[in-house]
Amino acid sequence: MAKLKFDPQQLPIEAIAGEAAVALERLAPDWLRARFAQPPEWTPEAADEALMSRRAEPTPASVLVPLVVREEGLTVLLTQRTAHLTDHAGQISFPGGRAEDFDADPVDTALRETEEEIGLARTHVDVLGTLPTYYTGTGYAVTPVVALVHPPFDLTADADEVAEIFEVPLAFLMDGLNHQRILAELADMRRRFYAMPYQGYYIWGATAGMLRNLFHFLRAE
Repeated sequence: MAKLKFDPQQLPIEAIAGEAAVALERLAPDWLRARFAQPPEWTPEAADEALMSRRAEPTPASVLVPLVVREEGLTVLLTQRTAHLTDHAGQISFPGGRAEDFDADPVDTALRETEEEIGLARTHVDVLGTLPTYYTGTGYAVTPVVALVHPPFDLTADADEVAEIFEVPLAFLMDGLNHQRILAELADMRRRFYAMPYQGYYIWGATAGMLRNLFHFLRAE
């Protein structure tokens, strides 16, 4: 992958999305289980990133959106990718990757890739459902698989792919006041992305885009 032609952290903040935060009672395991069991009508947010795809036929992939059940509230488990990877090098991402022919379905892909990348055993993962396919500028058609993760669990990062594993409170990520819209003025196009900086971690691009769709899904009436 050609390196990014811009540093996303140096891009101008065009706006703060600013929608009201998802109500705390909706950020609870039982409510989330019921929401995925009977989803409302809602509209995913279109992403400029999809317009930048390098591949005519997107490569199927899946990520796990792991919601860790902590006493103080749900957190989202994220990884920072190593700097030498082909796609999304150094970026904050969900665990996951491309589908293989032997995977049973997108959920199986997400669980397999998560176990390979961070050592999270399937026995700790309670899948709630999936979000709409997210198309990345690097040519992937990604299925986000949302799941509850029940501690205690042990994690072991694949040193070739994962530089760090960390958690962010779900309540922080589900608040529109923490969603920055950033503008990239590229040579032949203007594109907008979302960013959700948290304590030194710069969550942006595809990961922020998928979190925006989770945000819309949970806010829908």
